[in-house]
Amino acid sequence: MKRNLLTIVISAVLAVLFVLLLFVFQVRKSEIAVVTRFGATNREKSTPGAYARWPWPIENVYRLDQRIQNFEDKVTEPQTADNNLLVINVYVGWRITDAKTFFPRFAGGSIAIAERTLEDIVTQAKSAVVGKHPLSDFVNADEKQLKFDAIEAEIKAVAVAQLATNNCGAQLEYLGIKRLGLPESVTQTVFERMTKDREKLANKYQFDGEAEAQKIRSAADRKAAEMISAAESQARQIRGQGEAVAAEVLHVFEQNPELATFLLRIEALEMSLKEKSTLIFDQRTPPFDLFSGFNKPAK
Repeated sequence: MKRNLLTIVISAVLAVLFVLLLFVFQVRKSEIAVVTRFGATNREKSTPGAYARWPWPIENVYRLDQRIQNFEDKVTEPQTADNNLLVINVYVGWRITDAKTFFPRFAGGSIAIAERTLEDIVTQAKSAVVGKHPLSDFVNADEKQLKFDAIEAEIKAVAVAQLATNNCGAQLEYLGIKRLGLPESVTQTVFERMTKDREKLANKYQFDGEAEAQKIRSAADRKAAEMISAAESQARQIRGQGEAVAAEVLHVFEQNPELATFLLRIEALEMSLKEKSTLIFDQRTPPFDLFSGFNKPAK
């Protein structure tokens, strides 16, 4: 009896599981489910959870990956605006945004088929944008003249517009240049051009440096001339004052020559004794003859 009961329970569980498999499907967080009814797209489910369905062959459920997909396009050699060939390829990130459109557009939602179509669109956009820019926007001795970010944005914008026109149900998330180079046929020419550009840049820096040095020298010479002029003016003023004082003193000395001589001798003695020196001198030699009267005995 117990064995029969166990068999019944197992059979019931299997029957429930079978019914769930036929009438219920689950959507995971990373998926978008497309439900077809008799082969035609009926609805899509992108919110995680369990959903009811009719069993096959009435309805089929196709699960699409809604995470960001990545690929690189083929290396191509488009021509720049100044007729130079450029070796370039890009990397792309994209994802499905409209599963009901994407599913029939790409044979049952095939990621591989979608990426081939997207690659063609991106390659065409890349060639179109490269053809609008000169080689100097890609290869330049002055990094400030490089326009990688702007060019990547332009390629992405053209590709996004083309995707919208084709109604692919997909969206580009990012696009960037993966590889950039020059064919051997133009490498030498480009190197020569870069060398000339570098020489021009070096000459410009040298010219700017010499001009700045000349400005500094001119400013220094002007400052020195101003200081010398001010010093000479002050010296002339001092000399004038000294000459005026000397003229006044000379007038006094002319009236009393003996006083002038005496004062000059006193000044000379003062200068001699200024450092507290010990002097050995001849009393007969001016101005030391002033001491000649000190040694006479008092009467």
